[in-house]
Order: sequence, then structure tokens, then C-alpha cells
Amino acid sequence: MTQPYINPLSDVKSSSIGSGTRLWQFVIVLPGAQIGRNCNICSHCLIENDVVIGDGVTVKSGVQLWDGLRVGNDVFIGPNASFTNDRFPRSQQKPEKFLVTTIHDGASIGAGAVILPGVVIGRKAMVAAGAVVTRSVPPNAVVVGNPAKIVGYVDAARSDVLDVAATKHKVGATATSVTGVNLHRMPRVADIRGSLTVGEFDRSIPFTAKRYFMVFDVPSMETRGEHAHRACHQFLICVRGSCAVVADDGTNRQEFLLDRPDIGIHLPPMVWGIQYKYSPDAVLLVFASHYYDNADYIRDYSEFLQLAGAST
Repeated sequence: MTQPYINPLSDVKSSSIGSGTRLWQFVIVLPGAQIGRNCNICSHCLIENDVVIGDGVTVKSGVQLWDGLRVGNDVFIGPNASFTNDRFPRSQQKPEKFLVTTIHDGASIGAGAVILPGVVIGRKAMVAAGAVVTRSVPPNAVVVGNPAKIVGYVDAARSDVLDVAATKHKVGATATSVTGVNLHRMPRVADIRGSLTVGEFDRSIPFTAKRYFMVFDVPSMETRGEHAHRACHQFLICVRGSCAVVADDGTNRQEFLLDRPDIGIHLPPMVWGIQYKYSPDAVLLVFASHYYDNADYIRDYSEFLQLAGAST
């Protein structure tokens, strides 16, 4: 077992430091802090008492980790990132309990980012340098700006499958890299009286619908979906404007732009679905194979990965 390295110019009072962890010059660690194995705490960092840090974490220089912070495994925290734990701070007045801020496994916090108290940074999420995070960040999301908003998802580069389906392929389904997810080009008829597009259940739409709903008037920074279904199939068509759909089977993740009413996407059960980047005029029409049943929803991404048998 490799003992932790503690630079003689640091001031470390905690005895809960894992093997292989390195603490460099001018690092201050208070007695109650817990630091896992194989971490790298760079110079000029402060770690308070009620802080728990997992294994394999990198904390770059100039970071203060205040009471109430929970950091998972393999997290990266960039230089001068700032954490807070009190929404309404007053000099020499402490709350009864500091708010807990949680950073899940594999997340990255960019240099100079500001994380407000009580938020959750999801698994493998990425916070851009200088971002101001005012609310929780979903797993795998990439957020930028002030206030931080989602601009993409890790390993979900936009696909050109939609363009191929719309311009080159005949009417019908086009497979994607996500298990069971297909893009469908629907028949489209245009003449001087206007245009028409049509779908038939159990034919061009691969199930019989028992329910539909429409999503509209969504602020551009908002994200919808963020769940999977155990049994329900969904078919999404953006009948006006545009929005992006991210489909994730636990192994593969792909993003698609729905921006015309004759293109639909089929999300079968056990696919994590996200919709975001709504245009101001967007109207998303969703057909569902089942009546609404809250028990059919999987809303926690970690639970989804376990049920999907994902390896990562």
C-alpha cells in the first residue's frame, strides 16, 4: 500500500486520507475531512471539515472545498473553481446546517466555474470554464455560461443520419447507433393548396397509440424528458419549429435534430430520452403506446444504467 504524500509546506490535520493521494504545497485540510485514494490535491487548496472526496479526484490549485461538499470518484475540479454552501451569507452568522452540494462520479468542473450551494452535478457532466451553475446539472450534460445552460451531451455528437433520412432515403425507417431507435421519414405531399404528411399506426408508426401529448412554449434553456420507460414506446415529431432529441441506451448516445414535420423518431422502452434546444415556436407531438403510468417511468439515470445492464 502506497502511503499518502503530504508536502511539508502543507497543513494537514485529517487522518482520513487514502493511499496514493498527494497533497502539495500550502494545502490546508481540516480534521474532519475525508479524502479517498489516489487523489491529487494541488497547491493552495483548502478543504474544510464536512467534506468527503472519493477516489481518483484531481483538485487543481486555488480551490476551496467548503463544508457540505460531496465529491464522487474520478472527478476533475479545475483551478480557482469556487464552491458555496450558504445562499444568504452574513458575516459571522452560520446556518444551522450547510447545504449539501454533490458532484457525482466522473464529472468535470472547469477553471473559474462557480457552483451555487445545494446543486447536484450529475455523473460525467461537464461544467465549462467560467460557468455559473445555479441549478442541478443532469448526467452527461455539458453546461456553459452565466447562468449555466445545457449546450450538449458528452459522447452525443450530432448525427447526419437525419439529413440522410430526409434527403436521400425513401420513405421509411433508418437505423441509428442507439439500440432500437429508428428515424422515420413519413410520406409528404405538397401542392399549390399546401403540404400534407401522414403516418399510420402499426405501419409507419411502429405501434398503436393509446395517448398523445404536445410540448410547446418551452424556454430555450429548459430540458425536457430525462427519463426512460419500462414498457411504453414513444414516437416524437416536431410539427413546428425545431428541437434536439438525445437517445441513450446505456452504451451508445446520439443526438438528433427534429426540424421538419415529416421526420419522426421512435424511442422504444429502456431508452433514456432527452429533448432540449427548443426553438421559440417549437411544438413537439408525442404518441405513446400506453396510458400514463408513473410506475413505468425510470427517472434516475443510475437506476436506468443498472436496469439496462450498462458497463459504464
